[in-house]
Amino acid sequence: MKIHILSYRRTGMLIRNSPLCLILLCGLLAGCRQRSQQMLYPNEFPLQDVVLLDGPFKHARDLNLRTLLKYDIDRILEPFLREAGLQPRGEMYPNWEGLAGHIGGHYLSAMAMNYAATGNTECKRRMEYMISELRACQEANGINHPEWGTGYVGGVPGSNELWSTLQKGDFSVYRTKWVPWYNVHKLYAGLRDAWSYTGNEEARAIFLRLCDWAINITSALSDEQMESMLDMEHGGINETLADAFRMTGDEKYLTAAMRFSHRMLLDPMSAGIDNLDNKHSNTQIPKAVGFQRIAELSGNRKYADAGQFFWETVTGNRSLAFGGNSRREHFPEAAACIDYTEDIEGPESCNSYNMLKLTEFLFRTNPSARYTDYYERTLLNHILSAQHPEHGGYVYFTPVRPRHYRVYSAPNQAMWCCVGTGMENHGKYNQFIYTHRHDSLFLNLFIASELTWKERGIKIRQETLFPYEEGTSLEVIDGSGRFSLMVRYPGWVKEGELTILLNGKPVPFEANPSSYVAIDRRWKKGDKIEVIFPMHNRTEQLVNVPGYVAFMHGPVLLGTKTGTEDLKGIIADDSRWGHIPSGQKFPVDEAPILIDDNISAIAEKLMPVEDQPLTYTMSGIEMLNPANLVLEPFFRIHDSRYMVYWRIITGDESGVKPEAR
Repeated sequence: MKIHILSYRRTGMLIRNSPLCLILLCGLLAGCRQRSQQMLYPNEFPLQDVVLLDGPFKHARDLNLRTLLKYDIDRILEPFLREAGLQPRGEMYPNWEGLAGHIGGHYLSAMAMNYAATGNTECKRRMEYMISELRACQEANGINHPEWGTGYVGGVPGSNELWSTLQKGDFSVYRTKWVPWYNVHKLYAGLRDAWSYTGNEEARAIFLRLCDWAINITSALSDEQMESMLDMEHGGINETLADAFRMTGDEKYLTAAMRFSHRMLLDPMSAGIDNLDNKHSNTQIPKAVGFQRIAELSGNRKYADAGQFFWETVTGNRSLAFGGNSRREHFPEAAACIDYTEDIEGPESCNSYNMLKLTEFLFRTNPSARYTDYYERTLLNHILSAQHPEHGGYVYFTPVRPRHYRVYSAPNQAMWCCVGTGMENHGKYNQFIYTHRHDSLFLNLFIASELTWKERGIKIRQETLFPYEEGTSLEVIDGSGRFSLMVRYPGWVKEGELTILLNGKPVPFEANPSSYVAIDRRWKKGDKIEVIFPMHNRTEQLVNVPGYVAFMHGPVLLGTKTGTEDLKGIIADDSRWGHIPSGQKFPVDEAPILIDDNISAIAEKLMPVEDQPLTYTMSGIEMLNPANLVLEPFFRIHDSRYMVYWRIITGDESGVKPEAR
């Protein structure tokens, strides 16, 4: 059934229908919103069916929504209108102008997510206005540039010269542009998300026409030319083309997705070969997201092996304690990982955004708790910390150089890539708390929330103060039915320490850390599950650098504030390099250095601060360059220099006699 939705004309006026049509339409749209997200991602619950309750994630979501609504939508749309030969209504945002248009796709995704999750009518209005304007741009491009522009909509500067020559296999103009396929991919994702999360059929139509344009504009290119073209960062074009296949069943989109898959990465990854040294990290991660999406929808073993191995090597060999990866935007080789402690351009927020997407895709195929353990770590420590808790600014780089700091964006300024992903990050915290597969409900994340499982007629409420308490509780507050509740046994809980109570009685189970405990029964209203998971302090070594460690409490990275001197540019302006923290670099060798002959047990010496959860003093630890420092969750540290990795040496290495230390 084809459903036409309310849309805005170029004038912004609502197309009105009869009252009866509106009533019928509202019912159809509600069902469409449910089906579209689950059609693309069948293990997810629609965002509107998982309601966040009070806690740090709801605070971050609500703050982000207020921040998003400060942006001028006509300024966001300016590049699309200009390239289509239409009159813009606002002045283009100046920062990162070579990527004009990339923020538009992210913003469209954010509006769709937040409307689905909260029902905010202003998000809906902005989303529909954007879609109407983008449709007009697409139509104008087809009229103004019939030889190459049918189906095209994008803000890439100089689109006419670029795409008309690329179509003929001439890459001379393409090579002078700033990642045009990456730019266009953001709009692909935004249009897909507008359909997926809200059921907007107009967005779906624009999206599919844009997919057809990509196929047509590259149809004359040889395989060798395609591979050459893909040498430039191109985002997750292969993922979105695979999504078009899922949406339509038309094999041409799956063929195109494979054609847009960069063999430079696909071939070695599928063979278990790590060729990531010194490669731009967020160029590679979206490619792997696409590999896994193609594998999921086609069953192709090569693509599955590539997506799986990429995740394994990045999370196992190339990620830091908070889940992020890369320095200076590139994967360092093993011998160069000490750079993390020296550079001020630490892991990019964009990287974690895409790694979480890859993790969700892998989990859908194989719901393993180790995927969820990584997801939780990265969500708590990188994504949550990359938003300022008061003004809502977004973080690009998270340095781990001792005693440095992060920079935040401000609304209507600084249109970085990590502003775009930041717009989305905080609108979908409810997406992975629960998933379902067959007759099983997976409890993945311990986040206060309420789930309505409409297909089963079940409503479940999760109440927790995690990570400030060592447990969570779930109660069936409506409905009844038989299903397996899959309770995650986190990898950070010691063996034998997880306790599960059902209506006050212990649940016997045999499971190890980093697994799921299945509780299969007929559930009824009033049933209550309590999960108790003791959290302990421990250290984690900096990847490939044994002389540096981070302190963890359960999945929470602990850091310490070290001062507020020279926080130059902490709220960025519109300058090209404003996302880089440019204040003074304090000497690394003058930072506190931990001394202990039993390095593996040093975390046991942290002393909890009374009445301050997740807060510890280091008074029992010997140091060179000592300071009066307090450890707390890294996601709480803002507007300050900080330390999250510590150099650690033995007493003999310190060269200082015990009585002098």
